[in-house]
Amino acid sequence: MSYTVTAPVCRPQPLARRIFKATLGIAATILAPAGLEARAAQSLTETERRNKAAVEAGFESWAAGTGSPYDLLADDVRWTIEGYSLASKTYPSREAFLREVIRPFNARMKAPLKPAIRNIYADGDTLIVFFDARGIARDGEPYANTYAWFLDMRDGRIVRASAFFDSVVFNAFWTRVTPAD
Repeated sequence: MSYTVTAPVCRPQPLARRIFKATLGIAATILAPAGLEARAAQSLTETERRNKAAVEAGFESWAAGTGSPYDLLADDVRWTIEGYSLASKTYPSREAFLREVIRPFNARMKAPLKPAIRNIYADGDTLIVFFDARGIARDGEPYANTYAWFLDMRDGRIVRASAFFDSVVFNAFWTRVTPAD
């Protein structure tokens, strides 16, 4: 009698999903040893308190529909969307980022995106904002994503940012929904 042994079939995940999961794993690995949780419990410096308060106020305004953290962007901010989304690249200015990403994004929404901060970490002039955002697209479908923004601030303004999010969710939304005129 003979037996045939076959290996189990493993279907690889799409590249973007694997990269996103790897990025989250790397971020968790970096943040845990750095002791940011413990640091958050300690007293913040005046700079850290001021930066954190400015960003929290920007997020509160965004959630209320009266403003956004983008109001804190320096004119010459360098905003980088990391990863492999359709919008991933470095935007060399506030206007370029708003023109190429934020305005087209908002034009795809029926109900505006509402953020909910999970946590903000402060270390000197650097903030990490970990948050979820949800809204309704023009086609009636929900858009929900989780973000991690690494923000470098100077004089109360965001001068450099690296943004991470689920590219698969973003790309599906970006290609499915056409912007309003």
